[in-house]
Parts: sequence; structure tokens; C-alpha cells
Amino acid sequence: MSDEPGRISRRFGAAEVNILPSRATLGAAAAARTAEFIRAAIGRSGRARIIVATGNSQLDFIGALMDREDVEMDRVEVFHMDEYVGIAADHPASFRLWIKTRVADRAKDAQVNYLEGDAADIEAEISRYSRLLLAAPIDLAFVGFGENGHIAFNDPPVADFDDPATVKVVTLDPASLRQQIGEGHFRDLESVPKTAVTVTCSGLLRAATWICSVPEIRKAAAVRQALLGPISTGCPASVVRRHPSAVVFLDTDSASLLPGVA
Repeated sequence: MSDEPGRISRRFGAAEVNILPSRATLGAAAAARTAEFIRAAIGRSGRARIIVATGNSQLDFIGALMDREDVEMDRVEVFHMDEYVGIAADHPASFRLWIKTRVADRAKDAQVNYLEGDAADIEAEISRYSRLLLAAPIDLAFVGFGENGHIAFNDPPVADFDDPATVKVVTLDPASLRQQIGEGHFRDLESVPKTAVTVTCSGLLRAATWICSVPEIRKAAAVRQALLGPISTGCPASVVRRHPSAVVFLDTDSASLLPGVA
């Protein structure tokens, strides 16, 4: 691990937590650590299979990762975590578009598997994507924390750490709907799709390693609950403390409610 000035490293349960001075240093540190894991996976099996989180909180991290020249992206297979039901792939808020513009267009040799939220038969699409995810081990999952503690679109009302499904349709929690508006993806509540297809908690937990990039003050309450509260689906991100190989990257804003940080 590098020793950036101002980095604070701690353990919360099994999770390694790194606090960096800014979003930019968080992104760079997360990208450097991720590159190590990807190289190790390629060294073991000739490729790396990764699940990529989308959203504003991932921008610095993914940008820094795509800037690196020490990752063989032609040996990387990419999945994403979720997509709104019924939304077109070219909609500005589509997670497929996010992945295309920020990953696929920059790493043109990577194999990218898109989750088609507007498939005519959504159950068939769920089966197809589940088969792809289960076809081989997942090496890495990039797991952000939502403002209500969700991981992917596993909001507290629908999260299940032992979910028998790998991918499923969920109804979004009002807090998630408001977050999408706050991040500028939709103009108002009526514009936000009310359902989404998501990789489940158990699907995410299949990944050998989690990289969690969680910047910004608006995530501070969720970070505190995830790292200090009960491990429960009341805050799905709290399961990070049970994952055997999870590395969390915070900035001083998102870590501001943790003791000894402010």
C-alpha cells in the first residue's frame, strides 16, 4: 500500500478502510489498489472479471483507473450492477451509457456485458445475465454506498444477504429516488423509474474482493452506519465488515462522522 500524505488507515470488522484528503486522492489510491488486484487476477487465471459500480461517486476512481497504463484491459471482462427497468441504453441516466462512455469507450479491448433494462422479456434478461455472472468466479466488485446505505440497488426494504437470486427486479426506495434527482440524473421524482434490475447482495458477495469508493459529505451518515452500526439489511453496506477482502476508500468529508477523523 502506498503512503500518501494525509492517508489514515483503519480496520472496521474485516474491512480495511482508507481515508484520503480529497476526492482526487481517493480516486487515485483506489485505482492504484484496484490495478494491483486486476494484475493478480490476470496472473492467476489469465483474465479478471469485475463488476463496476456507476454514479457520481465513482467518477474520480474510474477516471483514474482508466488513466493507468499498467492494466491489461484486453484481459478484463466487465459487468455492471444495475439498470432502470424500461430505460433506453442512450438515455442520459442509463447505467449502460455510463459504462460505455467511461469504461468501454476508453478501454476498447475490454469485454463489456451490458444489463438490458429495456429488454422485452425482463425475466429472460435476468436469467441471461445471471448465467454470465455465474459462469466463472468474479474477481472484483466496485461497491459504492448509497445515501440510504444501499449497495447496487439493494435498498434496505429489499436487501437480502442470503438472496437465492443473483439478479432481480426491485422497487426503489424513496431515498434512492431522491438521490437520483440530487445527483442530477432526473429533473423530478416523476421522471425517475420506480423499478430497476440489480445484482443482489449475494451476487455481489460472490466477488473475491470489494473496492468501495465512497466520497462526499452526503455519504457521511451512511458511512458511519455501515462501519459502526449493526451489520444488517437496515444498512446493506454494513455487510462490508463481513467480506473477507474488502477495501474501502473515503475522503475526509465522507469519513467526517467517524470518531477521531474530524
